[in-house]
Amino acid sequence: MNTKTVKIPGPDHPITIAANPGRVVVRAGGAVVADTRAALTLCEASYPAVQYVPRADVDMARLERTDHATYCPYKGDCAYYSIPAGGARAARAVWTYEHPYAAVAQIAGYLAFDPARVDSIEVTAG
Repeated sequence: MNTKTVKIPGPDHPITIAANPGRVVVRAGGAVVADTRAALTLCEASYPAVQYVPRADVDMARLERTDHATYCPYKGDCAYYSIPAGGARAARAVWTYEHPYAAVAQIAGYLAFDPARVDSIEVTAG
């Protein structure tokens, strides 16, 4: 039996999630794939902040689900999407925790974009 380790964020590995009061626009393959004023900003340990965009504000028709999956002991199982219009660079450019652990439950129903695999992620003040 393969049991996954579950870790709780704390002082040694903090995770905070806050509503982003501004606008987040993601472009890939020369097109807007996400545009929202309802993003969540997730800050985890010393990693760069990540913008999580509500699925309703993502053009899901531009994404293609992959079989790739990873696991984070703090957030849970992670699924990926590619953006075909972005070419090879945009493979697995999008990730989501569809059933995240309780400590980060707010990100359920949200998608995040890898800044190195999309054209741009613009965050403007509210």
